[in-house]
Amino acid sequence: MPNQGPPTVQTTNLTYSFPDRSTGISNISLSLPPRSRTLLIGANGAGKTTLLRLLAGKRLAPPNTISVAGVDPFTTGLEGVTYLGLEWVLNAIVRTDIGVDELLRSVGGDYYPDRRDELVSVLDIDTSWRMHAVSDGERRRVQLAMGLIRPWTILLLDEITVDLDVWSRSQFLGFLRKETEVRECTVVYATHILDNLAGWPTHLVHMHMGTVKQWGQAEEILRKEIDEKGEEAMVGAVGNSKLGELVLRWLRDDLKERGPRSQNKRGPEGLSYLTTGVGGYGLESKDKLEAER
Repeated sequence: MPNQGPPTVQTTNLTYSFPDRSTGISNISLSLPPRSRTLLIGANGAGKTTLLRLLAGKRLAPPNTISVAGVDPFTTGLEGVTYLGLEWVLNAIVRTDIGVDELLRSVGGDYYPDRRDELVSVLDIDTSWRMHAVSDGERRRVQLAMGLIRPWTILLLDEITVDLDVWSRSQFLGFLRKETEVRECTVVYATHILDNLAGWPTHLVHMHMGTVKQWGQAEEILRKEIDEKGEEAMVGAVGNSKLGELVLRWLRDDLKERGPRSQNKRGPEGLSYLTTGVGGYGLESKDKLEAER
């Protein structure tokens, strides 16, 4: 493995298009520091999954547009970058008649017994479960433990807590916070579920139709909103946190700006870079492409 720097995530004018030449993401520039916990915020189709897959090195980006821990994640082998997304949660193995201990052992649980036991406790997992006989939420807890047993330096999460109950999600988020506080590691998390997230992110990235509308430190963005709109405007009538009210306002404004989907299809204007061949979208099925968007 090459020498890797601190767990930073950087993009410079990152642009990516699909085989039909419709926009994936366009001109995205970000700089996320070590030990940060970043929320990717945006409506469905905003480009969050595409961005995460590029950061994970699962797709080929234009040269010199992505740096993860100081290297290109596609062309250079990376140690310690973990991506948990759509393909991972649909893994058929975790729906078969297999035990939790066997699954955890298969991903290195015996080599990291302390992490294994902590994750089993944090996620309230019963190691006697048989995976074909548990609920989706219980299955998701086991999958999370499997994905996080090996120590990571950069963790990329794409809507992987959707099946968790409020308590499990809270415990999981607490585990991730502790990880970034005691180890040199970084989290980028795309989610629509804001329960227990007030005060959790260090950074926010607001995506809309394949672009980043704004990003920065969470406290600074919230402070700016309060200064511009007033404290009362940032406290929801139904008791939402300031973060929740901010995200609702972003999404409401985004949808108003976008208009009906049928009238605002993203096109290839200004996007000439198209990946093909091994590792590119040219080999993927139409259904998978649509799911990724």
